[in-house]
Amino acid sequence: MATSKNVATSPEVYGDSEIDRKGRRKRQLQTTLAFWGFVGPMMLGLIIFAYIPIIWGFILSFFEARNTITPTDFVGLDNYTSIIGDNQFQNSIVTILIFAVFIVPITLLFSLWLAIMVNTIKFAKGFFRSVFFLPTACSYVVASLVWRITLFNGLPYGFANNILYIFGLDPIIWIGTANPPYYWVVLVTVRLWLQVGFYMILYLAGLQEIPKELYEAAYVDGAKPGGWATFSRITFPLLRNTTIAVLLLNLIAAFQAFDEFYNILGAKSGLALLARPPLVYLYNIAFTNQNYGAGAAGGFILVGIIIIITLIQGRLLGFGRSEN
Repeated sequence: MATSKNVATSPEVYGDSEIDRKGRRKRQLQTTLAFWGFVGPMMLGLIIFAYIPIIWGFILSFFEARNTITPTDFVGLDNYTSIIGDNQFQNSIVTILIFAVFIVPITLLFSLWLAIMVNTIKFAKGFFRSVFFLPTACSYVVASLVWRITLFNGLPYGFANNILYIFGLDPIIWIGTANPPYYWVVLVTVRLWLQVGFYMILYLAGLQEIPKELYEAAYVDGAKPGGWATFSRITFPLLRNTTIAVLLLNLIAAFQAFDEFYNILGAKSGLALLARPPLVYLYNIAFTNQNYGAGAAGGFILVGIIIIITLIQGRLLGFGRSEN
């Protein structure tokens, strides 16, 4: 008993355990400092540039705030009702719905087609992935100005009109005429060029998750490689979750359209009346008319519309539904 007592109270044993505890605390402190060193700046940026403006904008939407971002008179839901009842806001919702009807299915089809083409080639896959994904890194402002000034400028030497000239067709004023509405071609093509590469990457990831054994079994049963039978019965059904994600993300992105409309059609010119989405309308309300309370209320109304449409679309497509 004396021996065990001496061992338990031995300073060497006690000293070793104390050193271990200090070493663990030091490592934990280093890990914590490293974590906050990497995550802290991002969290600080989110708090300052995202969370605080959102909270302040929500508070501002219930006040009369003209020519100032400081709440003055409490007006309750008056800003919300005035925005909802504004015919121009209602027309902007119709405009963005038309834009979504065009851009969502076209982007889905093109991105799926590109993904299948890139996935089936035997060489330079990385090169083609990079080429098609590269426009995603391009600025929306720069791309919109290129589309307006060079590709679809409406002049005989413009790129699009040169293509028409090859086929013996007359030049077209792409931007500036309400009937026929050729400006939709400009708006849809620039957004398609900018985002199709991103969704192609999503489909490529989905294609690589499909077991190759399914295709081999189909080929044994007589299906042709790359034929409609394998696409309709294997490829597309197994890309269901990816397709739902592409549709949801694309629809949300369509409702957030601003740069192409603002830079191609303008914000205050007569061309803007041809097609003005909600964000351009709210931009004019908040920054041109300096009615920040109504602009903030319109922003939250738009967020609510996006959430509702996304939930409905996800419900109809079976998002989150368990598969038996």
